[in-house]
Amino acid sequence: MTGDPSTCDDVDPFSLPLESPLSTAAGDISERSGFVVRYDHRGETGVGEATPLPGWTESLDACERGLGRALEAGADGAHTAGLLELDAGEVPAARHGFATALLDADARADGLALYRWFDDSRTVESVPVNATVGDADRETTVERAEAAVDSGFDCLKLKVGARPVEKDVERVRGVRRAVGDGVTIRLDANGAWSRAEAAGAIERLASLDVAYVEQPLPAEDLVALADLRGNGVDIAVDEGLVEHSMAEVFDADAADVVILKPMVLGGPGNAQTLALRARDRGIEPVVTTTVDAVVARTAAVHVAAAIPDVAPCGLATADLLADDLADDPAPVSDGRIAVPQGPGVGVDSDEVRP
Repeated sequence: MTGDPSTCDDVDPFSLPLESPLSTAAGDISERSGFVVRYDHRGETGVGEATPLPGWTESLDACERGLGRALEAGADGAHTAGLLELDAGEVPAARHGFATALLDADARADGLALYRWFDDSRTVESVPVNATVGDADRETTVERAEAAVDSGFDCLKLKVGARPVEKDVERVRGVRRAVGDGVTIRLDANGAWSRAEAAGAIERLASLDVAYVEQPLPAEDLVALADLRGNGVDIAVDEGLVEHSMAEVFDADAADVVILKPMVLGGPGNAQTLALRARDRGIEPVVTTTVDAVVARTAAVHVAAAIPDVAPCGLATADLLADDLADDPAPVSDGRIAVPQGPGVGVDSDEVRP
């Protein structure tokens, strides 16, 4: 779909139900609501997605207002003016939507898949992903872990922090015994532990070969996160990137791993830039979604594909949605997610159905 730069710029709201409610720091959510963004640039119509998440980004209303400002300022091809209306620290989801549409159009105009628009030196057919086992009792956790491994995953992510540390350690021990030594186990505490609990947990988890724990302490406590490092389990910063800039995380030496959510960081370009900066500092980037719809999820796949030798990423989230905006061009198989090779993001604007 092509046209005059001012003919197709628009914002369409959508709401998609989840298969089951999702627990977040801001409470349970049962649907993902946001906006499909279309923007004409260089003779191509790019498509983006802005899907705010409570506790992580701006509100839905603030997102819509931001997109309105950006499209008004960016009319008649003034894309730079549109981007300047959107501060990634204030309206990251809105900026993600506009920036993704712009990048999609740019990559389409150049005839490149988005990841190759970032880095044209490699062809990447797929990237590794982790399976999210979630939070359940020991028996159910083990069953889910075994099912994920049987389906081809070799990297598992377990939620911890909702029960006493002892119970979580037993859950992890059960999974390790069930899946063996060849499977990577990651944990996500969502900032639930105190300093004493986190230190005790890390000490006990090291013998179970846990790769890392995401956000073992509250987001604001960078000093204590730094103190946890070097004790046998790597420390990943996730929510901390909402409270702090990447530069502050670097300066505090608070992370072995950074969890990069493009929707939270203001767009695929921002996420890809931060991933490479982290690598330069010896910190491993892991790209994840905020349970986004197909446009943003696929854009995140391209971000991961643009990172050489990327670690397993948290991109296998399509099945958390009961419905989607379009067919999925990036299916998951044997623990890897396919990277679309066509121009742009790989989701046709005409096929998106908000």
